[in-house]
Amino acid sequence: MENKPLSSFKISRFINEEAYGGILLIIATIGAMFWANSSFYESYHHIWHDYKVGFIWGEIDMVASLHHWINDGLMALFFFVVGLEIKREVMGGELSSIKKASLPIAAAVGGMLLPASFYAIAVINYPEYINGWGIPMATDIAFALGLLAMLGNRVPLNLKIFLTALAIADDLGAVLVIAIFYTESIDYNELLYAGICLVILIAANFAGIRRTLFYAIVGFAGVWIAFVYSGVHATIAGVLIALTIPARTKIDEESYIDKLTVYLNKFKKEETDTKSTLLTKNQVHLIADIQDLNEKAITPLQRLEHTLHPVTAYFILPVFALSNAGVHIDGEIIDMLIHPISIGIICGLVLGKFIGISLFSKLMVKFKVASLPEGVTWNQIYGAAFLAGIGFTMSMFISDLAFKDESFKQIAKVGIMAASAISAIIGMLWLGISSKKQV
Repeated sequence: MENKPLSSFKISRFINEEAYGGILLIIATIGAMFWANSSFYESYHHIWHDYKVGFIWGEIDMVASLHHWINDGLMALFFFVVGLEIKREVMGGELSSIKKASLPIAAAVGGMLLPASFYAIAVINYPEYINGWGIPMATDIAFALGLLAMLGNRVPLNLKIFLTALAIADDLGAVLVIAIFYTESIDYNELLYAGICLVILIAANFAGIRRTLFYAIVGFAGVWIAFVYSGVHATIAGVLIALTIPARTKIDEESYIDKLTVYLNKFKKEETDTKSTLLTKNQVHLIADIQDLNEKAITPLQRLEHTLHPVTAYFILPVFALSNAGVHIDGEIIDMLIHPISIGIICGLVLGKFIGISLFSKLMVKFKVASLPEGVTWNQIYGAAFLAGIGFTMSMFISDLAFKDESFKQIAKVGIMAASAISAIIGMLWLGISSKKQV
């Protein structure tokens, strides 16, 4: 029997976690907006920006605001999980072959190029705003799948898989954009040190070291801290560390089933006292053997993803939203919405995403490079293309890197939330109507 360790990952579980995480994200966003525009605004700013935490060890000064730790620390863990998802999809998922990957990757490329172009056109007469071109390139998978889940079984699973694969390819593009275009100055000595630590992790992978604690220690103390001081955003370290995590099992599927069957048969044959809830000594040893066997049958990559994905969906992203979505509106909201930055972001996320994803998908199918997922119609692809315009988390994150001026950041965040709301409403209405037609 062929060993298929990566294909065992349940896509439905992944989608459900993203969906429920998206609901928490919405709640956190609304809470942040109310908090930041209430009489408690000063406490909002003080908690996230003025309150300092961290440690100092010799020359290493790691004291910063909670907002900084969330964006550079917790989000590095989020990007680590993104890296695990990318590696898993490339090795055994929807990006594992040209046939599978061509449509979502092409859609993701179109959904990045056109939004950036739309933004650039919108601010062409304002060179001081041009650095925000990367903001409308990203898709918030948690928000998008959270809304898609509300349509239930009326939306085919293959459409959710397509949107998930598109968003993961989109995440990879966003990571490259951050690394290449939003890095101002680089300390090459720190990068060299990080590179040496990455080589150690890669060598450990090839040597068969599977202890996640080893990868955590070298990854944090070696790679992540070096990136913090290098000038390259620390979240990139999360992705790079994830790519070094072993993705091989120590035992193939057939051997696992054979040994597990032997252990279970031995367990059944053990005589126990029916009046006692205690196991025999041999049964305890057999359970320990089964646990050890299970460890060998699952890859460290999948084990980490299985453990950390709920943490990012239910904790990290809602906390990020709570600390970043609190836009304090001093002036007129209309003035912020018609500002060139907002217009560029809205045009990019609403129109650019829809046109880019739809056009590139059409071209791939027209030239027979790819085909539509089974059971998915073009109307549903168009609806998913609108939902991909929900840029929230990644767009907010990039806006903090793109602009130094706080007023520009606030305007960008208003534009992101407006664009995400518009995309969500159009996408849900479109999918709702097109799904009704098929029932």
